[in-house]
Amino acid sequence: MTAQDRDADDRIESETGTTDGEPTPQPPGKGRSPEAGPIDPAAPEEFGLVQVWWGDGKGKTTAALGMGFRAAGHGYRVHVLQFMKGGADSVADVRGEYNAMTALPGISYENAGHYGWHGMADGSAETDHAAEAEAGFERARELVAAASDADLSSPFDLDAPPEAGVHMLVLDEILYAAERGLVDPGAVVDLVESKPPGLELVLTGGHEAPDYLREQADLVTAVRKERHPIDDGQRARQGTEY
Repeated sequence: MTAQDRDADDRIESETGTTDGEPTPQPPGKGRSPEAGPIDPAAPEEFGLVQVWWGDGKGKTTAALGMGFRAAGHGYRVHVLQFMKGGADSVADVRGEYNAMTALPGISYENAGHYGWHGMADGSAETDHAAEAEAGFERARELVAAASDADLSSPFDLDAPPEAGVHMLVLDEILYAAERGLVDPGAVVDLVESKPPGLELVLTGGHEAPDYLREQADLVTAVRKERHPIDDGQRARQGTEY
């Protein structure tokens, strides 16, 4: 074999991942460094799992939103429905994640929380929290049903309403609402079991293990607190908590 022939074989192996006609495993990135590209409508090939994020540590919503932004960056349609976060005196009325979602195509949000903190002596009525959570859960049912009616193997317009179907649905703090008795855990199970196979469903919230979802969840992560500045009197900080 001449040097020219060897160079040709090396090029073939590098470009196709074959040696002497036999395929060899190639990494998804083909050995290239990752870089940014345009965001065009696309459909995921491996979505459809149920994720549960719970625990007394900081980072449950942060992790879910991070996945949502990542999915949107690939051109997948993502929607975030937040329970229990209708605002409070301890945080500003503008949230950084809302600004970011508004600026990024393919990811949208809506809030189903009542102002104030449920179970706290902050002047908010418990019946109002319950009514907002009930309405939020009904909205979650609508979004799951809409995804069932959609073709999740196809791309969606990045600015289409979530009623047209989404590839990933984040139900932020729904587990906290269930823990506080504002949403029936059994109804949460029914909701999860009603989802279409291609919908990636992410549920977050709560300090108590949602054991009622053990059989339905494909991923369960307990976010544990070892230390948190709130224990030293630090209030929620803009840019890290909201």
